[in-house]
Formats: sequence, C-alpha cells, structure tokens
Amino acid sequence: MKLLKFTIEKREEICMGSESIIVLSCVICAAIITLAYVFILFRRVSRIKINNSKVEEISKYIHQGAIAFLKREFMIIVPFVLCFAVLLTVLGFIPAFKNAEGVGYKSAICFVVGACFSGLAGWIGMFTATKSNARTAMKADEEGMSQALKTAFSGGAILGLTVAGLGLLGLTGLFFGAYKIFGIEEAAKIVTGYGLGCSMIALFARVGGGIYTKAADVGADLVGKIEAGIPEDDPRNPATIADNVGDNVGDIAGMGSDLTESYVGSIISVLTIAATLFASNQGSLKNFLFPLMIAGVGVLASMLAVIFIRLRDWKNPHKALNIATYVATGIVIIATLFIGIFYMKSIKYFFAVLAGLLAGILVGFIAEVYTSSDYKEVKRIAYESQTGHATNIIAGMGSGMKSTGFTILALVVAIAIAYFVCGSYGIALAAVGMLSTCGITVSVDGYGPISDNAGGIAQMAQLDPHVREITDKLDSVGNTTAAIGKGFCIGSATLTSLALIVGYFSSCGVELIDISNPVFIVGLLIGAMLPYLFSSLVIASVGRAANKMIEEVRSQFENHPGILKGEENPNYAKCVDISTKASLKEMILPGVLAVFSPIAAGLILGAAGLGGVLIGGLLSAIMLAVFMANSGGAWDNAKKYIEEDNFGGKGSESHHAAVTGDTVGDPLKDTAGPAMDILIKLMSIISLIIAPLLINYQSLWDLIVKWLNK
Repeated sequence: MKLLKFTIEKREEICMGSESIIVLSCVICAAIITLAYVFILFRRVSRIKINNSKVEEISKYIHQGAIAFLKREFMIIVPFVLCFAVLLTVLGFIPAFKNAEGVGYKSAICFVVGACFSGLAGWIGMFTATKSNARTAMKADEEGMSQALKTAFSGGAILGLTVAGLGLLGLTGLFFGAYKIFGIEEAAKIVTGYGLGCSMIALFARVGGGIYTKAADVGADLVGKIEAGIPEDDPRNPATIADNVGDNVGDIAGMGSDLTESYVGSIISVLTIAATLFASNQGSLKNFLFPLMIAGVGVLASMLAVIFIRLRDWKNPHKALNIATYVATGIVIIATLFIGIFYMKSIKYFFAVLAGLLAGILVGFIAEVYTSSDYKEVKRIAYESQTGHATNIIAGMGSGMKSTGFTILALVVAIAIAYFVCGSYGIALAAVGMLSTCGITVSVDGYGPISDNAGGIAQMAQLDPHVREITDKLDSVGNTTAAIGKGFCIGSATLTSLALIVGYFSSCGVELIDISNPVFIVGLLIGAMLPYLFSSLVIASVGRAANKMIEEVRSQFENHPGILKGEENPNYAKCVDISTKASLKEMILPGVLAVFSPIAAGLILGAAGLGGVLIGGLLSAIMLAVFMANSGGAWDNAKKYIEEDNFGGKGSESHHAAVTGDTVGDPLKDTAGPAMDILIKLMSIISLIIAPLLINYQSLWDLIVKWLNK
C-alpha cells in the first residue's frame, strides 16, 4: 500500500510538473506574440509620411529633447540600481535574511532585470510617442478625425502592449526558470526582486518626468497665456518645446514605467500569498499558475481590442476608446470563467477576478464623471471661474474631495467580495483582475499625450485651424482617459498593497493588529504623514523648477522684443536644459524618502510599528491620490470647456481663472498624485523584504522599553 501511495503521489507530481511547463510556456508565448504585434504596429506608424518640413523640424526638436532627458536620467538611476543590487546580494549572506523575500544574488539578478524592463517599456513608449505626434498632426491635416485618432491610438497601443508584454515576459520567464531550478516556493520569493526593480525605476521615472513636464507646463502657461496673452503652444513661447518634451518624458516614459510596476506588482502579490498557502498545505501549484494565466489572457485580449479598433474608422474618439476597453474586458471575463470552472474546478476564483475587473471599470467611470466636460462637475468649475481665481480653486478642490467617496466605496465592495470568496488570496486576485487589461488601459491613456503633442505641433507649424480643432477634441478626451488610467493605478495599488501588507504580517507572525499597542499607533500616525511629506517635496520641486522656467521665459521676452513680434526665434534649448537639470536634481530626495522610510521605521519601531506605518500610509496615500488625480483633471478640462467659447471663451477673465486652476492642478494630477501608488507599493515590498530581520532582532523601541523597565 505504501508503495502504491508513493507511486500515485509521484505520478501526480510529474503530471503537475508537465502541466506547469505547458501553462508557463503558453503565458510566455502570449507575451511574445503581443510584443511581435508591437513591432508590426511600430512599422505601420513609422511608414506614415510627414509632408511638412516645419512639422518634421518641430517633431525632431521634441524627440531629441526627450531622448536627451532619458539619457541623463538613466545616468543617475543606473548607478543607484547597481548599488542596490549589490546590497541585495550582500544581504543574502546575512543569517537574519536567510528566509527573506527578494534578497540574495538570485533576487539581485531579478531586480536588475526588472529595472531594465521597466525602463525599457518607458523608453520604447516615449520613442514611439515622439514619432507618432507629428504623424497624428499630418493625418488630422490630410485625412481628418478618424485617421488622426487611429494614428494617436496606435502610438498609445505600442506603449500599452509593450508595458503588458515586457512586464509579463520578464516575470513569467524568471519565475519559470527559478521554479525549475530552485522549486516553487523559492521562485515566488526570488521574483519579488523583479517587482522591486520595476518599482525603483517607476518611482524615479514618474517623479523625475513629472517634475520636468509640470515645470515646463506651468512656466509656459503663466508667462505665455496670462502675461503675454499668446495662445497655448505658440511658437513664440520659449518654453513650448520643453512643454511638449515634458508630455513624453512624464506622461509616456514615466507612465510606462509606472504601469509596468503596477502590473508586475499585482501578480507578485498573488504569488506571495500563494507561497504562504502552499507552505501551510492549504494551496497547490495551481494557485501560482492561475494569476499568470489570467495575465496571459489579458495581454492577448488587449492586443485583440487594439486590432478591433484599428479595423474601423471612428468619428467619435470617446466611443472608440470605451469600446476598446469593453472588448478587452469581455474577453477576459469569458476566459476567466472558463479557466476557473475547468482548471481551478471552482467558480469562486472567477468572482474574485470579476470583482477587480468591475471595480476597475467603475473607478474609471467615477473618474470620468468628475473630470469630463460631458458631466456637471467640470461645467460647475467652469461656471465658478466667472467670479475669479479663488472660486475656481475652491470648486476644483471640493470636486476632487467629493470624488474620493464613490471611488473608495467601489474598492471596498471589491475587497469585500474578493475576501469573502477567496480570503487574502482573493484580494490579490482582484488586483490582477483589475490590471489584466493593463495593455488596453495604458493604450487609451498613452493616446492622450500624443494627441496633446500633435496639437502643439500643429500650432507651432501654423497648420490650418481645423487641425487644431481636431487635436483639441482628441486631447480633451485624452485628459479624461488619463484620469481613468490614474484611477486604475490607484485602485490596483490599493488592492496590491493590501495583499502585500497581509503577506508582511504573515511573515512577521502577526495575525491580529493590536490598536492598544502604542508603537502601532505611533507607526499609524507616521505612515499617515508620509504621503503628505512626500507630496510636499514633489510639489515644492515643481514650484522651484517652474520658477526658473518663468524667469527664463520672462528674460527672453524682455531682452529679445523681436520674439513676440515673430521676428526672432526663441532659445528653446535653454528652457529644455532648465527643466532637465531641475527635474534630475529634485527627484533624488523624494526617491530616497520612499526607499529608506520603511527601513528606518522597521529598525526604530519594530514589526508592529512598521505594520502601522504601512496601514497608515495606505489609507492616507489612496485618499490623496484620488483627490489629486480627479481635481487636477477637472481643472484641466474646465479650462478646455471655457476655451470652447463657453463663459467668455479664450482670453476672458473666467479663462484666466481657469488657467490658474489648471496650473495648480498640474503638479497634483501628473506628479504627486501618480507617485502615491508607487510609494505605497514600494514601501510594502521593502517591508516584506526586511520582515525576517525585524523578527530576529529587537528594535530601538524595544530596547528603550526594556531599559526603562529595568
């Protein structure tokens, strides 16, 4: 009997081993197919001819400025990444970190790969966007709305599918290799390094790019529109090239790295909890494979949605982008139901994924309601602008704060459903579900900055006014889709961070949070403060960089009167250089705070105190992120609504008030807000890594208490 039992168990192990190879191979193939389509799409966009020398010249300026920024940014980031990889390797030889996740030479390799893939996703997206912008302008000029939409969307799709394809390929490939060599539980620990590498690049790319773009944007708007009274993207504005470069390095390259990190982080959170279940004999190998299968289906669904949109000519950009999202979501829902019933042998996993998917759509819809000029919130802000700058600001702040209510309720319902059906594993699955269609979400999001750039190029190249009307329509929809994309990031960050925090408490052996414990309360308060401190540093950085830009633009107007008369060309390169230097300098302090604050909290307050920091940080960051993203988007579209000849139109007092609101909202929605989700996930991953150290050694708090009780 013993021999028969051993034979059966061995046969099951072999079957599961071959099954895992098939599943992981299929997921890797899905990622490769998606990336192959990215190459095809890039070739098609590149073949579009630019038949206007002025358009080509301006596009070249923007492309060169964006490439120059990324090169200088990576010169700062690469040494930091290598030093951190060495640190992870060294920590692997310290006994206290023996069973820690994400440390040792194996995780250090994954960390470097994750950093490279995250940076590469942003770079490919930025490179493509700076090629697509001029082609979108030319299509608008030559063939109208439908072809301009198709070109801009194709450029965004290259970014979106690259983010999903590269992120999944790197993670699955490393997990596959580690699983075959070191075993399933060790593989789940090792790939945490991959997520950490993605997070590290995303933080610097998002913060650095955000400071760059908003410094240029604020400088161009305040001096150009309000003081000089010239239109947006007027070629006489010295900061206009820097502004358009900023759209690419912040909203494309930064966002690409950001979404890669979000996507990868959601999958790693499931693998972490699956490893805990597996170790306690409550789970199986299928718990590891299921989220990867959903992600594989998601990248293919996103690719099919892009193909579907490209097959038709669309007159309504908002309708086209919504249909793309619904097509991808529908495919994932059907596939998840099939996989849940026939592979996992239970429909409960389907409901966890469905909760995340529907919550993502609902959060996106809520963002649209509060940021689109089709709804009353934006129109109300535009109306309030008639009575001045202050009432515009008050209305925008009130709208952003109100938007947190329904957003949080949607996330709470998703968390509750996911937990009821699958426990902590279900919460992590909901995050994977929400980001399973990441490819199409980023495609829709990436289309916005390309449209914005196309409008700027059309203005600077003095194309026919109807071109600017088309690109403004595309850009207005793009602002809303950007807010929806940020909503997806915020929602997934909440679910992913919650799952990672559960993993942290599980690693520390802390099953119940004791709110009567003073160290936990201290940690809770510090954690709630950190997102505000981080945001203040980032916003102050934008302010300092914008001041330098404003001074330079004013100086050029004063010293060279021929610029405003159109008799002399501005010095664009000087403004590009100011934004580049300022952003690279200013991104360091916020980055250091994000990386080292959980380490310091753990060493000083111990495991319970750091748990408080994580929970306080999550609660505070999520509210701030929703508020900043939606209020900033609402201010922006209120300005555009007025520019469409409402409440006085361009140049009116209400327009000047709306420009002020838009300027205030810029660093909120494009710099500080998007960095919130990276902050809380990075803190959670680092806490998970240092958990074994906190278990084995006493904190400073413990030593002080012990000394006082002697």
